[in-house]
Amino acid sequence: MIFSKKHSLYESEHTKFIKELKSRLPGMEQRQFEGRALLWDTAPISLDEQARVQESRLRQQAYPYQSKV
Repeated sequence: MIFSKKHSLYESEHTKFIKELKSRLPGMEQRQFEGRALLWDTAPISLDEQARVQESRLRQQAYPYQSKV
């Protein structure tokens, strides 16, 4: 898709805001990566640990509110 020269220099207000924010807070992207790593990236679990967790998991019936008669 080819845009005309008229539209090639266009920047939305959102893009301008993000660029301005990044220029005011130079370490923001690094802090975002660190925050993501803190909340989402986890250390790998060994195969022995995975097997232990799987064996210790309790089996739940399909519908927990129905009594077994």
